Amino acid sequence: SEAVSLVLPLLIIGDIFALAAYWKQWDLRYLWLMLPPAIIGIVIGTTLLVSLDNRTLKTVLGLFTLFFVAVRVFGDRLLEAHYQPRDWHGVIAGAITGLASALANAGGTPFTIYMMLQKVTPRVFVGTITLYFAILNVLKLPGYISTGLLTWDRLLTLIPALPLIPVGVWIGHAVVKRLNRQVFDIILLGVLTLAAILLLVR
Repeated sequence: SEAVSLVLPLLIIGDIFALAAYWKQWDLRYLWLMLPPAIIGIVIGTTLLVSLDNRTLKTVLGLFTLFFVAVRVFGDRLLEAHYQPRDWHGVIAGAITGLASALANAGGTPFTIYMMLQKVTPRVFVGTITLYFAILNVLKLPGYISTGLLTWDRLLTLIPALPLIPVGVWIGHAVVKRLNRQVFDIILLGVLTLAAILLLVR
């Protein structure tokens, strides 16, 4: 839980730079759909984080992510032919995102899986995920502070990492501008696979 809480301030600082890079490149429809259930997930996840071992959550997320990657790689045509977007898909994805984000900072996985099925452009994808998690990370902050998971002494240990944040955002922004949808999907599948492996083995 300490490691999860320490990452949050870095994420919030990174969000500030990312929002500047992708300003107004998001699709607000997905935010209105996914934010309310995500808030409920954050409340539940923050409450559980104080006492719950998140090993089970990471295992479930990791296995589900590997399953999704396998479907995208081996059954991509079948999935695209039969998948029909529904609002309740976004509600479920939002709730899982909030819960996973509060418990293990792993909310990006369910959000990415859902958004990959929506066929948005790379810029809209990154802009939407940037604004979404900027809001979620700020919402997580009061709970982390009130439960004692985040203290001033712990914040001071993060200072050496701060200069790296804007550099990483700038590199990511430069790369996204040059990617088409097919290459972007391939990179996302690679990132999801790596994230799944890390969730399972860490």
